[in-house]
Amino acid sequence: MHPLPFSAVGFDLDGTLVDSLPDLGIALQHGLAVAGRPPVAESEFANLIGGGARVMLERALVLSGGPLLADEFEAAHAALVDHYAAHIADNTVPYDGCLPALDILAEAGVSLAVVTNKAERLARLLLDRLGMTTRFAAIVGGDTLGAGRAKPRPDMIHHAHGLCGGAGRFAMVGDTTFDTGAARNAGVPSVVVSFGYNDRPAAELGADAVIDHYDQLIPALRQL
Repeated sequence: MHPLPFSAVGFDLDGTLVDSLPDLGIALQHGLAVAGRPPVAESEFANLIGGGARVMLERALVLSGGPLLADEFEAAHAALVDHYAAHIADNTVPYDGCLPALDILAEAGVSLAVVTNKAERLARLLLDRLGMTTRFAAIVGGDTLGAGRAKPRPDMIHHAHGLCGGAGRFAMVGDTTFDTGAARNAGVPSVVVSFGYNDRPAAELGADAVIDHYDQLIPALRQL
């Protein structure tokens, strides 16, 4: 069997490792209701995810009447996050084939990282609830490095690679332009999952490979 050419692989969380759309959508609707805004259509949820809770709310507000005043926005955002934290894994599950693929990578000696624009506290809470935390050598959230350093900037990938030992090659697996942009800016290859919350058609996200199921991940990584 051809060995894997990477010492570490990073994964986006929402829409890549796990299908969290139902729980995120419910929390978003709660935040909008607190702001006195109508709900957004469920068909729009996937298009709003990728930049973290603040960006998700900002995008939803555009669809429901426009921006809020700063204090109103902060109140709605706090309500969204509090509701989400309380119900973070009510309906969220790993994608089919995800856990076996992670097992194969771990057995091959590949270090695993989560590189998500979700706040680190929420990312860790979700992974804890799903029993997945111990699989990862690094969990880097959108606020881990401070303001202005989230994806698509390369900083989070460089940090995750360092936490994974810093040696060898790193690959990024994600579902949006935040992920492929961060990989490109960091100078590492990327794989896109077509079943995630793609903000453009998967083939147009600029990844080095596109997979339609986690069964295809290991072969895709071997070919990069």
